[in-house]
Amino acid sequence: MKDLVSRCPIEEVMQVLSGRWPTLLIYYLKDGTKRFADLRRDNPTVSHRMLTLELRKLEAAGIVQRTAFAGYPLRVEYDLTAAGLALVPLIDAISDWWEENERGRAAAPGIAGMPAAQIAP
Repeated sequence: MKDLVSRCPIEEVMQVLSGRWPTLLIYYLKDGTKRFADLRRDNPTVSHRMLTLELRKLEAAGIVQRTAFAGYPLRVEYDLTAAGLALVPLIDAISDWWEENERGRAAAPGIAGMPAAQIAP
């Protein structure tokens, strides 16, 4: 990960949760334990490698817990830790905010599907 440029805790949080997949993974894990294949099914456009990297990042941050079961084939399950469960209300609040402000987004250029090149300055 990149070095932090400030001592602001928001920067540290954004370093862990930024990007396309971390918040989606938390969202899908909020309903309970899932296996790797289940997470791939929930996120069909994520590559195997990227999903692995993002799960490792969330595990290192103490948000996701990985449990491996002995046997062949190896079975691995992922679920949220207490810290990860504490993030669920925040992610739900962001989702609610986005849905509540949908009318404003639909009227704003560039947000509701208009190409960025067509946005007036």
